[in-house]
Order: sequence, then structure tokens, then C-alpha cells
Amino acid sequence: MSISARITGIGSCLPERVLKNTDLEALVETSDEWIVSRTGIRERRIVDEGQATSHLAKKALSAALTCAGLGPGDIDLLIVGTSSPDMIFPSTACLVQHDLGMSCPSYDVNAACSGFVYALHAGAAAIESHRATRVAVVGADALTRHIDFTDRTTCVLFGDGAGAVILEAGEEAGVLAVSLGADGAGADLLKIPAGGSAAPVTREVLAARTNYLTMNGNEVFRFAVNVIPRATIEALEASGLTVADLDWLVPHQANQRIIRTVEKRLGLPHDRVFSHVDRVGNTSAGSIPLALDDLYTSGRLAPGDLVALVGFGAGLTWGAAVVRWTLARPTKEA
Repeated sequence: MSISARITGIGSCLPERVLKNTDLEALVETSDEWIVSRTGIRERRIVDEGQATSHLAKKALSAALTCAGLGPGDIDLLIVGTSSPDMIFPSTACLVQHDLGMSCPSYDVNAACSGFVYALHAGAAAIESHRATRVAVVGADALTRHIDFTDRTTCVLFGDGAGAVILEAGEEAGVLAVSLGADGAGADLLKIPAGGSAAPVTREVLAARTNYLTMNGNEVFRFAVNVIPRATIEALEASGLTVADLDWLVPHQANQRIIRTVEKRLGLPHDRVFSHVDRVGNTSAGSIPLALDDLYTSGRLAPGDLVALVGFGAGLTWGAAVVRWTLARPTKEA
């Protein structure tokens, strides 16, 4: 009997603190008009002092468990995609596991903004190979902890957030195909140079501010607008489908210009490409599940809809997953 991984629960978490473009005007030489025209972003959420990635992941996963009608003890495996773990080790997944009273194997995946799709691939594979029945997949980042708020080219882009899904084994088709890729030749285009074993944090590192995220924006843009359509088509072809079969494209919410360029290159109608980047910014690994949950809770995502989830990120990495949606529309009470 063929077993498929179906999404049976979804949840998300955004920090309460809102950082608007007008707030950034007081921190760095920029303006609301400049940010909106180049990124489409108007505001983003950022963690407060004392909050970390695990706090966001835990809340998102709790919501997904409730949505699925499950408890922490029902999960066989927990995978957290993140590039801003609470600490180098232990994994953020282990912290979430303990806080929620879970007892399953738990680990992190670091594929930057592609992290959720990478984690989804691993979770689906565990179910399809009969090594797990229920898997929790989380994408979470508090990347603003690693942003230089004196650098207007990066500080305007990022926000914090988390999203989670529950995968369960079933005969009904769910995750149809996943296409992943990586190209380490582009590692220097988007990175946090210091803080790891190659360049531990020292006074010199702090003075040079190399412990913050750096990005070659023009090259990342070129990479993104080419790899997202390609990965989407590869995943669709692996499913025996085409772009015309798609009901929804949920891309990584990096930049409105990227999203609109991809939309045109794939020939998709504007109203079938989901975007809320104006309200949340780039939340890295949290981006795709946050957007998917927003689409679901809005009531626009119906059982049977074909959805492509597509991300790209540092590494360079990319990933696309084609999913047949099986979760019923949310009730008004939800």
C-alpha cells in the first residue's frame, strides 16, 4: 500500500512587536517610500528581549497540534528548519520538544530561507518510508538578532516569525513531490561571516560588525528569479503536473519585486500567487509556513487545491514542494 504524507494541521506565530518603515527612518538613512518601492515591505514583526527562535517555534507548533486535534505525545519526529537557533547547540528542536513535553527524536535543519521545504522533504520521507506516522515540521527564525540596524540594505528586509505543519500518514495524496538543490559556489552572496568555528566572536569581530548578516542583493535577486520558476516546474513535472494545474503558488516572502517577477515568468494569474510580505517582511525559514497558514486561515485554501511551496536562501539553497491540500477549511470559530 502506497503511503503519502498529508498536512493535517497548521499553525503560526508572529511576535507582538511591530517595526514599521517609519520606525526605521529613525535608525538608519532610509524612508518609507524607498523601502516600499524596492521591497514592497511596510512593516515587520521582531522579537522582544528575552524571546528567541524557540519561543516562536513552540507557539506555532502548539497551534498546529491543536489544529490537527493531536497532543505533544502523538508526534513521532520533530524537525525544525532554522538558521537562527537559540544557540549553536543543543538544537532549537530539542528546546521546543522539552518545552512542549514531547519525547520524539528532534533535530534542526539549516538551509536558511529554504529550511522549511528541506524539513518538509525530510518529514515526508520519514512517513513514506514507514519510519514515522506523524511528523511535526517547523520553520522558524528570529533573524533580526543577526541584522545590523546601521545597514539599510539589509535591516529593512527582515522580520521574525514561525510556522508549523503536522504531517500524517495516509492513502490520500498529500506531499506529491519535492525538488531540492544547493550551490555552495554562491556561499559568499548571503552569509553571516563570524560567529562560527571559522571566525569566533572576538572584540575585533564585534568592532568590524562581521557577526551580522551580509548580502549581495543584486546577485541574490538574479538567482531567485531564475531558480524559483525552475524548481517549481521541476517539482510539478515530478508530480506529472504543469503550472496550469496550480491553484496556488506560495513563494518565500523575500521581496515583492522577486515575487512579481516570478509570477510573470511562470505565467500565473496575480490572484493565485500569495503574498503578505508587506506585513511581515522576510522571516527566513518561517516565511513559507507563515504564508501558508495566512492563506489557510483566510479561507481561500480549499481541500483538493494544488499548492506549490517554493523557497531559496543562503547556501545557496532552493527547494520546491508540490502539495495536494487535504485540510478542511477553518471554521468561523477558529
